[in-house]
Amino acid sequence: MLMVGLTGGIGSGKSAVARRLAERGAVLIDADRIAREVVAPDTPGLAEIVESFSSRVLAADGSLDRAALGAIVFADQAARRRLEEITHPRVRSRTAELAAAAAPDAIVVNDVPLLVEVGLVPTYHLVVVVETAVPIRLKRLARDRGMDRAEAERRIAAQADDARRRAAADALLSNDGSLTDLHAAVDALWSGRLLPYERNVREQRVAPQQAQLVDYDPTWPQQYARLAARIRHALAPADLRIDHIGSTAVPGLAAKDVIDVQLTVATLDEAHATIAQRLADAGFPRMSGEWWDDPRPAGRGRWEKRLHGSADPGRPVRLHVRVADSPGWRYALLMRDHLRADPGQRSAYLHFKQELADSAPESAGSPTAGDPWFDEEYLRAEEWAAQTGWRP
Repeated sequence: MLMVGLTGGIGSGKSAVARRLAERGAVLIDADRIAREVVAPDTPGLAEIVESFSSRVLAADGSLDRAALGAIVFADQAARRRLEEITHPRVRSRTAELAAAAAPDAIVVNDVPLLVEVGLVPTYHLVVVVETAVPIRLKRLARDRGMDRAEAERRIAAQADDARRRAAADALLSNDGSLTDLHAAVDALWSGRLLPYERNVREQRVAPQQAQLVDYDPTWPQQYARLAARIRHALAPADLRIDHIGSTAVPGLAAKDVIDVQLTVATLDEAHATIAQRLADAGFPRMSGEWWDDPRPAGRGRWEKRLHGSADPGRPVRLHVRVADSPGWRYALLMRDHLRADPGQRSAYLHFKQELADSAPESAGSPTAGDPWFDEEYLRAEEWAAQTGWRP
């Protein structure tokens, strides 16, 4: 099944997005509702809270007095951590139970207000963030919840800011307009990305990749960081080296909008036996067939590797699985670092790509690894490595 994390700041309209996704067919798991369930009267969760914070956090009817508890933990970091130690494992356990009960082809949406703050981003196939301008949020909180401005500002300040949530977002939904506009955006996300993503994960199929050359996107490193965190989470407890390689890893360089990632393994056979299925389950299925890199210089035999792609139609990925210290592994890191360090060679590579795109539009400016330019770059990069003492 596809696991989607949904979050947004207070007053952003996250609940409206959750309801619309449920209407489209998503299985909705509401973290706030679960958080209330696990500390309901007569639950072990509430008993442990009382044991830790005394009966002063209880209302007259025996239920949890959230305002009283909040007054204790809001300004006391140690008390807040203790509360989290009590509630978070119970919320995670109940969330897992509900997800396990969903159909195998379900799109499970976890509505988690503090998803970014508690570090859950890598645990989902996709994170959706609802973003709304702060002045609009303040008006909504006053209108819909009767919250005075000072309290609303305090609540907003206590959460992650927009920049931090935006960095965690695989899909960003703006909610500065009307509800109709928001519903249209959610519907487009559902039909254009979530439905095919779920099907691709279930069938272990790589989404089609476009080959168009585009200008450098300054968010590419940020997108890589999310992908790497997701891969690392999927392979835990193994702690394998993961690197951003290829043209999207070189600042200022035009490239195809495909994030190249290198995963370092001890042997390719071991990789196939132990990590291929984990990667597929996390949304990175293996691409069928045999894959290798052209050697440098030419005529030295093939540099074998495994290649995985992304099941997400909204984020193309090439995940190159290479053996540590192998020639192909080393060259991927060497070329990246040389182009990063040498503005002249970076410009030459960009010019080479653009010339290719002009002369052969169908190739979209994507040179083949067998082109002589790469042999020349290999020699220049090796010379640079020797001069600088570069190590991968």
